[in-house]
Amino acid sequence: MQRAGALEGVRILDLSRVLAGPFCTMMLADMGAEVIKIEIPVKGDDSRSFGPFVNGESGYYMNINRNKKGVTLNLKGEGKKLFLKMVEQADIVVENYRPGVMEKLGLGYDDLKKYKPDIIYGCVSGFGHDGPYSQRPGYDVIGQASSGLMSTTGWPGGEPTRIGTAMADTLAGYSLTIGLLAALRHRDLTGEGQKVDIGIMDSCVASMQIVYPLYTMGGKLPERIGNRYESNYPTDSFRVSDGMIVIGAANDKLWQKLCEVMGAPELGFDDRFDINPKRVKRHAEIKPIIERWTMARTGEEAIDTLIKHGVPAMPINNLAQVVDDPHAKARELFVEVEHPVAGKTLLNNSHFKMSKTRGRVYEPAPLLGQHNTEVYKELAGLSEREIEAYRSDGTI
Repeated sequence: MQRAGALEGVRILDLSRVLAGPFCTMMLADMGAEVIKIEIPVKGDDSRSFGPFVNGESGYYMNINRNKKGVTLNLKGEGKKLFLKMVEQADIVVENYRPGVMEKLGLGYDDLKKYKPDIIYGCVSGFGHDGPYSQRPGYDVIGQASSGLMSTTGWPGGEPTRIGTAMADTLAGYSLTIGLLAALRHRDLTGEGQKVDIGIMDSCVASMQIVYPLYTMGGKLPERIGNRYESNYPTDSFRVSDGMIVIGAANDKLWQKLCEVMGAPELGFDDRFDINPKRVKRHAEIKPIIERWTMARTGEEAIDTLIKHGVPAMPINNLAQVVDDPHAKARELFVEVEHPVAGKTLLNNSHFKMSKTRGRVYEPAPLLGQHNTEVYKELAGLSEREIEAYRSDGTI
């Protein structure tokens, strides 16, 4: 499929693996960039060994690495020379090694800009490239713990809880994407490249914009409060006769509407609950009042009634329900892609709905080294004989 995205013509060398870096480059590829994923010969990205597997191919890998070309390369010896040749024809390099690894190879930002002065260098690591923790390894759970995110997640009296997906890695991937796009804009205006240094801990802290002020300006350490919010109420989960739903009556007007729906309009103006700060303080009194109404109804009945009256509410969907949801289908949140080994696969689709240059899944994730011949011929000027020699000696 011909690419025609917003980033068409941008070439990215992607040395990253597993999630934070690959998620970033996946989004850039979805928007039309040419992403060349560079993997270790024979072994490849660690995530190739992560399940679930379809005909031996990792679903984890296929979902995060679609739209990319795949090559293998040992960055030492002759491989380093090949990489530098490719850097000269690239716009962006992305890596997520521990700080210092690329520098020891002679391939850090200061090294690469000698070969390509306007190169944009994106790196993501647990704690960034400076500071006392910079040499500590970083994984998603490390980011969630170190940033304070886990300390605020869970039920009252319970243990700190990891968010149910790799949110720290994902937030770092978004942060790196935004930083690279800003650096690309700066380069296009000035001709200057630069280094974009993202720490997973940093990204998590930055994402907690409504939580940190509770401490930094309010002097209070946030507690684990389940599904409710510290800043407004009732925004919470509530039991219904056949499960649970969420309601988001996040301001005084919505609270009044909710009270009308429940047949108790006077509660909307009760001086115990009439303004949001009072409701936040007295949330424990409000929840059973709402649940007396919700428990008398199924989730579908409660949600239909609430939405009809303008009160935000939704079921707490499991993943199967989301895949089958009519809105998810209308918004094309999932897309069927034919993989050369796995066959038909259902991937998360690009969520960028742009009127002119919409993000798309153009092609499946590459097999290990699938594009070696194509890429090394084009970017390094190698002949097929040279490519075979490099393959034989383990360079690629």
